[in-house]
Formats: sequence, structure tokens, C-alpha cells
Amino acid sequence: MAFDLDSALAERRARHQYRQRLTLSGGSGREARLDGRRLINFASNDYLGLAGHPHVVAAMQDAAARYGVGSGASHLVTGHTDLHEALEEALAAFTGRPRALLFSTGYMANQGILTALLDKQDAVFEDRLNHASLLDGGLASGARFRRYLHNQPDNLASKLAGSPARRKLVVTDGVFSMDGDSAPLAALCDVAEAQDAWVMVDDAHGFGVLGEGGRGSVHAQGVNARVPVYMATLSKAAGTFGAFVAGSEALIETLIQFARPYVYTTALPPALAAATLASLDIIAAADGRRQHLAQLVQDFRQQATAQGWQLLPSQTPIQPLLVGREADALALAQQLREQGLLVPAIRPPTVPAGEARLRITFSAAHTQDDLGQLLDALALARRTLNPGDQDR
Repeated sequence: MAFDLDSALAERRARHQYRQRLTLSGGSGREARLDGRRLINFASNDYLGLAGHPHVVAAMQDAAARYGVGSGASHLVTGHTDLHEALEEALAAFTGRPRALLFSTGYMANQGILTALLDKQDAVFEDRLNHASLLDGGLASGARFRRYLHNQPDNLASKLAGSPARRKLVVTDGVFSMDGDSAPLAALCDVAEAQDAWVMVDDAHGFGVLGEGGRGSVHAQGVNARVPVYMATLSKAAGTFGAFVAGSEALIETLIQFARPYVYTTALPPALAAATLASLDIIAAADGRRQHLAQLVQDFRQQATAQGWQLLPSQTPIQPLLVGREADALALAQQLREQGLLVPAIRPPTVPAGEARLRITFSAAHTQDDLGQLLDALALARRTLNPGDQDR
């Protein structure tokens, strides 16, 4: 047979790296229902608990009744409605930039940005732990592709200095999705500016959570004016779906003309735009939610560390608990599920070999009782499973 697919699948199973979908009944908020059981959900990226917020839901229902459930075409044909236009204007104002542009997914946004801005005469410099969509977009652009050591501006500087490229673009996550730590944006901007390079930040996990009014990593670190290309998704803290890019008039017009994932994709349903407009209003006034979320993270880190677990240095809602071996991570996730908690085991190739982990994500919808249940379950698991060597 020309294509032997079974061997690769069998190998992945043998390495405890086989991915399997969960089929939930109902939404993915604070609670999830799986196989008829109610579980406390520590797997969702709904950081502010807005996916089921009644005002967001009502805005979507009302718009669906008026606009229907699909946009019908791409933005450049007949898919761009007054709701899309209003959301783009609101996102531009929220981020403090002249314009914003909607994309249907974050993956498509990153593909569109990088392939529209770069070609074989250029060079792109990416953090080694960037999201796959950034890495894939950089490779697809045809530009010279370089990766610098994670969160190490000095290593980036050495790579930039040796590049003769026409254009140089430094690309980083604002908050890294598997480690939960933040990029040192001011230092990266210093290095980039010294080499006449632009900086692009993918703030999927910082938007809505960090900075005054939830305006994201670039505002939290005081570099908004120094980052020409700001991208974020709407499917995490905003609780809806889609993505956007914010920047100058020239940037947005360039993407409209040359970003193929934008040009050739059906626009988001107008009802989603309406829901996101409602969500933005809540985000701007959600300091109490963000404070509660930060307290949950602080309490978890203190008590999980006291139990002896190895955590990565993250102060965000993404709290990776290192386990080491893939089989141990799977066993730990299964024991937590048996105790009523949904926590995913993350294994290679998503993370480096030997760094399998639980990726615990907190939401403002979680309560202190939820946190207590998680910590009790982890304490029991540590006594009964003894997963791996925590120093690996």
C-alpha cells in the first residue's frame, strides 16, 4: 500500500502521545459534562467566564434573529456587515490603534499577517516556544526563518545583527500558551529597534486578562506604541470566536489587499460580532474578575508548591504542572477526572520531550471551593500515584 498510515498511529500510541477528543454535552465553562458526569473544568481558556455570560448570549441571539446565522460570503464580497465594522472600530479604540481587522481564526490571522508582510527577501525571528500558527506562518512566508532562545533578547540580538534581510520581523507570543509565562516585550523592542526591525505580538492569552482594563500584554508592559503588529484572539478571555489584528492604516490596508486567509475566507457570522461587542464592554469593566482570577492563581501556586509539585514560573491563568513522562501525565489527569476535575495532560510533540505536564487553566468563574477541590485532588494523587521524578 502506498500510504502506510497505521504504523505512524501505532507509534504515537506506543509513546503515550495519541490525541483523543472529548465529547462534551453542553458548554465549556466553569463546569463541563462528560459521559453524563459533571466535572469542574480546569481546561478551558474562557479566562473571564464570559462565554456563557447572559449579556453576551443575549446579544448573539438578538443579532442571529436579525442577521441570520451565517455571513454568506467573504468580507470583500457581501460578508462585511455594520456589526463587523462596529466591532473593528471598537477593537481599534480598545487597543489604542488606528484600525483593526477581523479574521475568522487566530491561526488564519497569523498565516495572513506573516505571508502578507514577508517574502524571500526578508527574515523572520521567532521565539522557540511560539504557538504553532506563528511558526507555520513564518515558514509559509518564504522569509529566512530563525528561532531565538525562549525569552532571551541577547540571543535575538545576535541573530538580528547577522541578517542582511530587507525587512526583519520579530515575532513573539505575549503569553506563551503551554508555559504561561510572558515575553519581555520592552527588551525585545529595544533589540528590534536597534536593528530597524518590527515587532509582532500574538496576545491570544493576554488580551482581556492583562493590563489596565484588560487591554493586553503590550499595555501591561508599556510598549503599545512600540509594537507595530498586534494580534489577539476573541475565543479566550472574550468568550466568543475569531481573531483580529490592530495597527496602522497602512498595515490594515496591506492585509486587506494581500492576506490570502482574509481575502478567501467567509466572514465571521454577524451574530458573533454582536456578541463580541457585548463582551468588550464587560472586559473593560471587569477589574473585579481579573483581581479574583489573580488571587486564584496566587493561592494555587503557593499551595501546590507546598505540596511538592513543580510549577513553571507563570503568573497568568495558565499554570503548567510538570510531570515528566507522558504515561505519568495521562495517569494523573485520569485520577483527577475520577475525582470530578477536568484537567488536560499535555505531551510531546506539543511540548518538549520529557516535559509532559498538566495544563491547569483558571477562570474568573472558578470559586475558592473549586480551587480547594483541585488542591485536595492533587494532594491525594501525590500520595497514591507518585508520578515520575519531579526533577526531570
